[in-house]
Amino acid sequence: MNPVRLTDTIAVAGQIGPDQVPQIAAAGYKVLVNNRPDGEEPGQPDSVQIETAALAAGLEYHHLPVTAMNFPGPDVAQMATLFDDDTRPVFAFCRSGTRCTNLWVATRVGAARQQAAERARALGYDLAMAARVRP
Repeated sequence: MNPVRLTDTIAVAGQIGPDQVPQIAAAGYKVLVNNRPDGEEPGQPDSVQIETAALAAGLEYHHLPVTAMNFPGPDVAQMATLFDDDTRPVFAFCRSGTRCTNLWVATRVGAARQQAAERARALGYDLAMAARVRP
């Protein structure tokens, strides 16, 4: 697990396993968001496994799957709300962290969106998905 801090209260990462969830909680995150559809890739832990570990570690858990094809997905407003709440640090994951980062950028407005895009690009993320979403 190699989390990338987008802000002081938002980190993204590639696929995690249930055994890594206690580390996420110990790092101070309060919310765990899974942006992967179950069965996207062979051998990937399913949402129930991650949720069980999250709840055992005292984390709030959300399974808000999105793909490149349906981006930003039906749960984009909920993602924005989670990202906007600085009192509950968010750890979001997908296959590589790219979808989560694109969701973060796509949910920002005005100057905050430009700043988020600059931060994401500086970290090496491809923002092609976010570019398809009008601010």
